[in-house]
Amino acid sequence: MQHAYDLLVLGDANPDIVVGPLEAPLAFGQRERLVDSGTLTLGGSASIMACGAARLGLKVAFAGRVGDDDAGRFVRAALEERGVDTSALRVDPALATPLTVVLTRPDGDRAILTSPGTLPATGPDDVPEALLTGSRHVHAASYFLLPRLAAALPALFATARAHGATTSLDTNDDPADAWAPGALAEVLAVTDHLLPNAREATALAAAAVGAPQDAAPEAAAAALAALGPHVVVKDGARGALAHDGRTLLRTPAVPVRPLDTVGAGDSFDAGFVAARLRGLSTPHALEIAAACGALSTRAHGGTPAQPTWDEAAAAVTRNGKHL
Repeated sequence: MQHAYDLLVLGDANPDIVVGPLEAPLAFGQRERLVDSGTLTLGGSASIMACGAARLGLKVAFAGRVGDDDAGRFVRAALEERGVDTSALRVDPALATPLTVVLTRPDGDRAILTSPGTLPATGPDDVPEALLTGSRHVHAASYFLLPRLAAALPALFATARAHGATTSLDTNDDPADAWAPGALAEVLAVTDHLLPNAREATALAAAAVGAPQDAAPEAAAAALAALGPHVVVKDGARGALAHDGRTLLRTPAVPVRPLDTVGAGDSFDAGFVAARLRGLSTPHALEIAAACGALSTRAHGGTPAQPTWDEAAAAVTRNGKHL
């Protein structure tokens, strides 16, 4: 089956204001603190993933919604500069573009504040059928920020798969910390690859299948894989793991000196999907994904340091692996 795009990404797109590192607790009372770095950059899990995939050589389209404002125009320009097709990025005349402020700490941890703007209004009507049926792979992100889109994902993914596509989902964090499954079980039944981090995997497994709240990532991945998807977990300094319901695979982290870990998980997602679309095996795709996530931390913001395919492959080789 012929497809016009390698990848269609559904989800959130917004400016990120990344400031830090903040060494002391955040002070209110109109107190001002100085930090070493402040960056205005493209944010949103879905848009960072889309840019990472385009950087790796995929033909990428993006579907979502922004406001009719300077922030929305910034987002569109940033995506287009990185080679992402924005013809399906809808402009909402009434709601503002989402905006995120990321406060970083020296240990790499961060606090994230998001004004949702258009996110709750983004839904299935923002996904053109021609893109859905004309892409080799469909990826969705930020499940808990996009309730209308989340409710429609089972049908959207089923349509994509019926036209020969594979699918992936990165739920990201749940700001309400409820992890209510909703349509999640239905989504996972038509999801080829679920791409959480370790904490998200544990929370999702507890909500979806009643796994222990303190389950290890390996156990959480196995429990989620029983619902249908191949589960790929980002595990920080421990690297990453994958579980297909039968076999557990692990790959070590690629050593780097990170400046900023914002968006590293989204770059990981891009690497895994790009590798699979190139026909690489799961172990090799896991290695490329780990390299993409690590290399993206070399600069502030989620997109400026995203690697090319050759850079990611070279990092895998330096890490003692051979593609």
